[in-house]
Amino acid sequence: MDIIEITRQLGAAIQQDERYLAFHEARRVNEADTDLNDMINKLQLIHMSYQHEAEKDDADQEKLQAYDKEFTEAYQAVMSNENMQKYEAARQAVDVMMNEITGILSLCVQGEDPATCELHEEHHDCGGNCSSCGGCH
Repeated sequence: MDIIEITRQLGAAIQQDERYLAFHEARRVNEADTDLNDMINKLQLIHMSYQHEAEKDDADQEKLQAYDKEFTEAYQAVMSNENMQKYEAARQAVDVMMNEITGILSLCVQGEDPATCELHEEHHDCGGNCSSCGGCH
């Protein structure tokens, strides 16, 4: 069996994992939530307006502050949406799973025994926050 075939099997197993299934469902629910999508669209428009103003040579600081305040309020509204909260929790669970998988693979590439290698705190040189991680070392 070649490595690509094994990787595809791992991908299929990931798609059967309860964390993936919860994430997939949360994403589906978010996509169907028209109020949430309207809030996200508003957030994007505010961001674009801010960027447009900020790119001007004579950017109006009062406008930028107003856009920043409006963006913060819109962002808080998006993040307080129950569906978005469920989505974020599910996404974080998938991120943790994927970081564990890539961490184990990284340990294997470093020569550790695939059957027994474990991720330990010493493999985290980032403080343990996995939200923006590219994998453990």
